[in-house]
Amino acid sequence: MANYVIQATESTIKRMEQYYNSYITGHLPAGALFVAKKNGCTITAYRSGKVLFQGKEAEKEAQIWSIPASQQPTLKEQNTRSSRLSIVSAVGSDEVGTGDYFGPIVVVAAYVAKEQISSLAKMGVKDSKQLTDEAICRLAPLLMEKIEYEQAVLSNHTYNQWQQNGMPQTKIKALLHNEAIKKLVQKLAPASPEAIIIDQFIERDRYFLYLEGERHVIRDHVYCIPKAETVHIAVAAASIIARYLFLHEMDKLSEQMGMNLPKGAGEHVDRAAASLIQTHGEASLEACAKLHFANTEKAKQIAMKFK
Repeated sequence: MANYVIQATESTIKRMEQYYNSYITGHLPAGALFVAKKNGCTITAYRSGKVLFQGKEAEKEAQIWSIPASQQPTLKEQNTRSSRLSIVSAVGSDEVGTGDYFGPIVVVAAYVAKEQISSLAKMGVKDSKQLTDEAICRLAPLLMEKIEYEQAVLSNHTYNQWQQNGMPQTKIKALLHNEAIKKLVQKLAPASPEAIIIDQFIERDRYFLYLEGERHVIRDHVYCIPKAETVHIAVAAASIIARYLFLHEMDKLSEQMGMNLPKGAGEHVDRAAASLIQTHGEASLEACAKLHFANTEKAKQIAMKFK
């Protein structure tokens, strides 16, 4: 049995846990954060930062996460790049809905020309997570009139099909980002953005690895940057519009299901899902929820208690 060990950062291990979410097993050896089994490979992540890959696919799986230190940019190089990118005409791309049990995933790509950067900043454009939903509902329509944008919305039904067929959420997000960016680049032609900045949910190499086999992949001037909304205002604009569209999708789903569907994935969501099961049956969740979330089983248990 082949064994490979890599040393990963805390943020990388968190992304790995999300990536392998549907493959995680219940047994944990001492010091382990999670164990996953995928396609003949067992992946064990430890609190020390070490990640062990075992099995016939160990080398292939480990290579997804291995980035030689010689290829990693220095802090100075990162700061220089961010400073340069912040003042160019750019497309920013961000997503919402990935952590919400109810509702679709919405990705928006937004284009901000360098001449628009100052005026958008004066409008109060910043990361949507720093704004209330009420503020977003006031700001987004103004923003949508001012800049070019495109969206990719993945329904819960399709999301569940893809997930049940073994597609990890990170690949789903890669496909949606490429789709929104592709539509926007086509709309902007013959003009071309100087940069395309994705709020990083995955390293750039792995982003393109997930897009292998797709007919039209946007590759030129693409950057995957953590906290990208602090690098270019186009990403912040995309996050605001994406949140606004997500809220509208949630309103439509709530009307369809005959009850207010809460955001997030906490206990209040468990109770709402249980209510749906009691009223419309378990199958109703397929159209409005991400079924692989732990909320599904919790909701079933709550619904059983009140039968």
